[in-house]
This record gives sequence, C-alpha cells and structure tokens, in this order.
Amino acid sequence: YKIPFIPIELFKSNQIISDGESPEITFSSSGITGQQQSKHYVADVSIYQQSFKQGFNHFYGNPKEYRILALLPSYLEREGSSLVYMCDQLIQESQHPQSGFYLHNLKELSQVLAQDSEKKTLLIGVSYALLDLAEQFPKKLTNTIVMETGGMKGKRQEMIKSELHNTLIKAFQVQRIHSEFGMTELLSQAYSKGKGLFETPPWMKVLIRDPEDPLSILENGRTGGINVIDLANLNSCAFIATQDLGKIHSNNQFEVL
Repeated sequence: YKIPFIPIELFKSNQIISDGESPEITFSSSGITGQQQSKHYVADVSIYQQSFKQGFNHFYGNPKEYRILALLPSYLEREGSSLVYMCDQLIQESQHPQSGFYLHNLKELSQVLAQDSEKKTLLIGVSYALLDLAEQFPKKLTNTIVMETGGMKGKRQEMIKSELHNTLIKAFQVQRIHSEFGMTELLSQAYSKGKGLFETPPWMKVLIRDPEDPLSILENGRTGGINVIDLANLNSCAFIATQDLGKIHSNNQFEVL
C-alpha cells in the first residue's frame, strides 16, 4: 500500500509510458461527453493479447468453444478501442463462421441468435445496444451467455445495473447477465457471472480507497473509490485510481456502484 495509485485522469493529459519505450499501438477512450480522450500508449501489444486471452480462458475457457457475437456499435464507429481489439481477436480465435461484429443490424443478429448452434454462444454488447435488441427482438436464448460491457454512451438514460439486468433477463429469458469490467487504461479485464459481482484474474487486484483520503485503503465491505493493480500494464502504470465507486465483499468479489 506504499505505492500511490495514479489518478486515471492523467491518461488524458500525459503520455504515460516507460522511459525509453515507444508505443506499438495506442488505445483511446470514447470521449463521448466532449471531454479529452484518455490515451493508453502500449509498448508491447503482445502483453495485452496474452492478458485478455488468458483472462478469457480463466473464466470462460477456450474461445474455440463459442460463437462470439459482438454488439458494439459506439465502439466500432471510432478508432482506437481496446475492447474492439480484444473482441476481434477472440472472434478470430473462435473460428466459428457466424462469429463477428454487429453494428445496427439487430434483425440479422436476432436471426443468428435464433439459429441453433452446437457451440455455446457469447453475446457481448454495450448496454444501450443490448436494450435495443431486447425491446425490438425479445426471445428466449438457449445456450447463450449475455454479457454487458457497461454504459449508455449518451444514447439512453443511465440506469442502475440491477434494473438493466432484470430487463435483459426478462427479454432473453436467461438466468443471469454477465458483465465485463475493463477500460482503456487497463490491459486486463474482470468478469462477473451474475448479480454484478466481479472477479479478477490472478495478475489483477482491486482495492477500495477512502474518497476523503486517497492514500488510505478501506477494509472490505466499505464503499469508496476503486483502485486497480494490473500487472499487464507493464510499460505504462500498474497502479490506477479509477473514478468508479465500489466495494469489495468478503469473498474478494467486488461490485461497481
């Protein structure tokens, strides 16, 4: 706890990269509110590839076991999304002919979902687009994991997670909604398999800081700012103080409030 966590806002105003390194790829945030974009200068993109592939394997197994359908319109409509980069690689690894990205073609996506697949299906989508799909083409999904990756991106009114999940559960008649917790400034992801409770891969750790005293770490069960240690951020900074509020439960699962 002696190492201070850098405020995530510094990724907007500074080039954060190890001395002597130059970026192989630069990821940028969506910047939908007209604010300055965060930029993550990645010196070695193979570390990111290792991190998200091993992270996915850790929680869900081999991508080859799935057909992967990515509904990420607001991310696809701009350059530099680390989420699109990750999904593109996982789609390629799945090797299923129906795996792919869907922009606004919800009818086509619904038809693909309706087709029986021997393989399990992962439908990963930004929240507002999954809500659009739920409203326009509600249907019972079998053998399908529905995973939301946060945010209305200015397209819809923000809503609390439980309300979002309940709406999607009813529309798709699934038992639970999975979630992905990631951001431009991190090269690893945490995943939730339901109820908004997230787990990290072994090389990532979440701590909760006191909102009044950013150098103090709170005990489990108390609400505060989410700090992340991400060892995949080898050439930028592995200690990030995010702007999200959350708390850690006794089993080390965390939730984002």
